[in-house]
Amino acid sequence: MHFNFDNSYLSLPEPFFAPVKPTFVSNPQIIIVNETLTKELELDLDAGSPDCPRFFSGNQLLSGSQPIAQAYCGHQFGYFTMLGDGRAILLGEHVTSRGERLDIQLKGAGVTPFSRNGDGRAALGPMLREYIISEGMHHLGIPTTRSLAVVTTGENIYRDRGKTHGAILTRVAQNHIRVGTFEFAARLGEASFLQNLADYAIKRHFPHCLNSPSPYENFLRAVIEKQASLIAKWMQVGFIHGVMNTDNMAISGETIDYGPCAFLDNYDAAMVFSSIDVQGRYAFANQPKMAHWNLARFAETLLPILAKDPNESLTIAQSVLGEFPAIFECYWLKAMQAKLGILNEEKSDRQLVEDFFSLLQKYHADYTITFRNLAALSTELPIFHQDDFKAWRIRWQSRLSRQPNPIEIAYREMNLHNPAIIPRNHRVEEVLAAAEKSDFEPLHTLLHCLKTPYEDKEECEQFKQAPRPDEIVEKTFCGT
Repeated sequence: MHFNFDNSYLSLPEPFFAPVKPTFVSNPQIIIVNETLTKELELDLDAGSPDCPRFFSGNQLLSGSQPIAQAYCGHQFGYFTMLGDGRAILLGEHVTSRGERLDIQLKGAGVTPFSRNGDGRAALGPMLREYIISEGMHHLGIPTTRSLAVVTTGENIYRDRGKTHGAILTRVAQNHIRVGTFEFAARLGEASFLQNLADYAIKRHFPHCLNSPSPYENFLRAVIEKQASLIAKWMQVGFIHGVMNTDNMAISGETIDYGPCAFLDNYDAAMVFSSIDVQGRYAFANQPKMAHWNLARFAETLLPILAKDPNESLTIAQSVLGEFPAIFECYWLKAMQAKLGILNEEKSDRQLVEDFFSLLQKYHADYTITFRNLAALSTELPIFHQDDFKAWRIRWQSRLSRQPNPIEIAYREMNLHNPAIIPRNHRVEEVLAAAEKSDFEPLHTLLHCLKTPYEDKEECEQFKQAPRPDEIVEKTFCGT
């Protein structure tokens, strides 16, 4: 197995990272390897080789690997905290023949200088959850980190719910630079450190900003654009991140850190699954607002380099931040128009969408199934029999009839934007419960169906169904 490591992050000043090696584990065993991603990364990998579990556990470092833990800060539920990779170790940056530069990181690889009295370990359930959800998000068309492999360590770890199997996830990302990384740079108190980080991030992700008259202003604008697009995609499929802290917002615009995340079943704008979000800060409908709040923290870190005059810097930051609501609104409305088969623009579209969401809320209709069944004009769902929904449907059908395309094209487009299958919370929990008993067949079955979320396949019918009352998942957990 050969990675083409070229570790550019090490060019940054050492406060941004600490060299550290993964902690040796006693008996690593492969649970799953992402063969599709392996091919995309151009890796010659034999999952049956004894080298595989040694590498994916960190017991064996490959040539070119220079393992580090990254330093960062974060506003966690609104409160500032000094953080860093407490159980994750970046092995290096793999560069493909196409020029793609991707971080290869082990999550659960042992204690680092940033572990904050933690054990540096991860449990099997949360690592498989991240594997399932991140791959599900990828196939839904949502920017995300990817999961390359999960291994068990042969060692037990202890969490608040008792003893469980230790595991390590290999994560692939465009990079792991977070809003919290810039907060860390700002806290260092040296403008050169902040500028070094900004220049590195721009060169790696937004090179079009380099030659502009205002590279840092355009950098801020580019990150805002990425986040607005990402959050709109979350809302499109009913995804709730659960811990939208600034340390969990990647400047690359990828979804990162799948802890107590979940998907809506019955629609509720105020829905919260995370056991640690007791005040509903990161509820489903709050996600755009919280993204804006996080981006404000990001903009604050850039004030020293946006302009020489502090007042001018503040004016620039406020102006660019002020663009977020309109940018998000544009992405969100286009996403919802696509879900309703609307292929052109009319002023009344937003009201039509809002009225539909009011009906979803009123009847607590299943988010995914209701959207998916609109195109089929199904009569199976209770909401479809309500008089106010019937009145809305007449308006919607009239709207589609005003488009130049035949209505069948609108229905076809709807099926391309309304998934039949998502990683349903209860199905994910079933898979994780089976995995704890060393039964991995349900895991592979679910992952197979998540690869084609916009198709109706008979063998995947079970994953389309809403949970029965006794199957509803009300709380999800972080796993740390």
